[in-house]
Amino acid sequence: MALCCSLCLLLLSCQALALRGGMLYPRESASRELKELNGIWSFRADFSEQRDQGFVQQWYRKPLRQSGPVIDMPVPASFNELTQNPNLRKYTGWVWYEKEVLLPRSWLPNALNTRVVLRVGSAHYYSIVWVNGVQVTEHEGGHLPFEADISRIVQGGSRAACRITIALNNTLTPQTLPPGSIQFMRDESKYPRGYFVQNTRFDFFNYAGIHRPVVLYTTPSVYIDDITVTTAWAGNIGVVRYQVLVTGSTRYSLSLNLREKEGKVVAMGEGPIGELKVVEPRLWWPYLMHENPGYLYYLEVKLLAQVGGELSEDVYTLPIGIRTVHVTSSQFLINGKPFYFHGVNKHEDADIRGKGLDWSLIVKDLNLLQWLGANSFRTSHYPYAEEIMDLCDAYGIVVIDECPGVGMKDPENFGNASLAHHLVVMEELIRRDKNRPSVVMWSVANEPASELSPAAYYFKTVIAHTKAIDPTRPVTFVSNANYAHDHGAPYVDVICVNSYFSWYHDAGHLEVIQLQLNTQFESWYETYQKPIIQSEYGADSIAGLHNDPPLMFSEEYQKAVLKEYHSVFDKKRKDYVIGELIWNFADFMTDQATSRVLGNKKGIFTRQRQPKAAAFVLRDRYWKLANESSCLRPTLTYYNL
Repeated sequence: MALCCSLCLLLLSCQALALRGGMLYPRESASRELKELNGIWSFRADFSEQRDQGFVQQWYRKPLRQSGPVIDMPVPASFNELTQNPNLRKYTGWVWYEKEVLLPRSWLPNALNTRVVLRVGSAHYYSIVWVNGVQVTEHEGGHLPFEADISRIVQGGSRAACRITIALNNTLTPQTLPPGSIQFMRDESKYPRGYFVQNTRFDFFNYAGIHRPVVLYTTPSVYIDDITVTTAWAGNIGVVRYQVLVTGSTRYSLSLNLREKEGKVVAMGEGPIGELKVVEPRLWWPYLMHENPGYLYYLEVKLLAQVGGELSEDVYTLPIGIRTVHVTSSQFLINGKPFYFHGVNKHEDADIRGKGLDWSLIVKDLNLLQWLGANSFRTSHYPYAEEIMDLCDAYGIVVIDECPGVGMKDPENFGNASLAHHLVVMEELIRRDKNRPSVVMWSVANEPASELSPAAYYFKTVIAHTKAIDPTRPVTFVSNANYAHDHGAPYVDVICVNSYFSWYHDAGHLEVIQLQLNTQFESWYETYQKPIIQSEYGADSIAGLHNDPPLMFSEEYQKAVLKEYHSVFDKKRKDYVIGELIWNFADFMTDQATSRVLGNKKGIFTRQRQPKAAAFVLRDRYWKLANESSCLRPTLTYYNL
């Protein structure tokens, strides 16, 4: 318990070193209103040679339609595949979005105690935002939210109209996350003048656009800005430690109620820092590890402050789960019980909408995960939407939360500029997801060139920074380097390794998988004495393509690869292998290449979420693993959804 207390104090003190302010998910309450801006926006891509016409002509100063031709564009969605224009599908540069909305009368000048905030769930990758022609914020990086207080602009006059303009640029450079490079083709006998391509070193399509919801929401002028929660338990007592950040005044009072799912108050507290004790707590357990997985309490925080001689109130409710995470040299423990990751890697990827948030797809994927018997996934290779993470909290799906550090293959990706940006991205990710019980580990990169000498200092710094902000969770990155030359592995808590024996190595030779995989595990563990997750493995298969004996790209070959890997997993999970995550949950789009036929086909489901033969192999295995490892419930039976 003393260790937990010290971790809590360190977390609370280190939070002050991170980004200013919080990034609480917008939730309506008695003191907060919400207006969604999803739907059709005006859109224009800047096809000028330098991609700068929008700035030269200041498109943000007047309605976008007055700048030239605009088209309708849904938000949230990727813009790439919504038209028949092939140049827009592969477009790189600045695009412009605009939405005109009417604000409720209660938000306007007579409501001096009302703060109006514009929030963007994510936009790829660099964004500049104007409201009524006035710049209010800019943000570097996709996949994470950003917001701006626009009160002084919208409350400065009598007009209820609000014109929101967002310019975003999807160009990737050696210093962005993920990194990329622009290559100009100088040979004018082969390419038009000024022709260039965006090069990347990752294997998924670089969709762009406003991918997650855009909302306007209100708070009082004195408001709850951030909440940080850590949890522990011992015996029959659960402990919820909290810190509440209030902005707008130093004269206020705070009261907190912790409620069960049914609404009963089980603990109460006061003040910005403290701890709540829960008798006979219902712990947050992973799916298939308990008969009631994903149990959430609701922390209701109420703020009272004097504003202009009147009493102002702000109320925010945060879902939380009481659980602990601990790593030994050979185990991953959740609530003191060994946890074995049997899950998937995913992508935010679908036909037409690209990476745009789609509730129907989210619910379908969650049902497929339950059908499969998967208890976990990694957010490969970037943070997923908050709406997805909410459901993981509620359903008990364990998450390895990964930042967009993918494609880091060149020495210049490990320079000071890259490092500084990487640290900020980790701060933004932790600020967003720190209170989620489903998030049990941070991943700071996927398959970086960690054999390069600059990687040692780089990952030592990133991992130390991540742990300083959040010492309650282990940290990893996913490696495909040689174990003897990986300069980042000494600093992680869990070894995550990707390998594709008989696919990218010794293609077609199923007979070498077990020997090579066994050697891989023994080499990594002997060197580092840390638990190991097989974070990627698999093979492409074309749905409906069959061959016996198994040949590459057939469904039979994909099944055979999985079974060879599983034989070794079953031996090593008795010792120090703590998980297996298939690559991939579903087929997904990539850049065009001679090795890709309309994308990567390593999914056990098609892109349209139809099962291949491998899905049934994995389903049988995962439900068997669930029955073997479940110590809290009788024999599990899998079911059809």
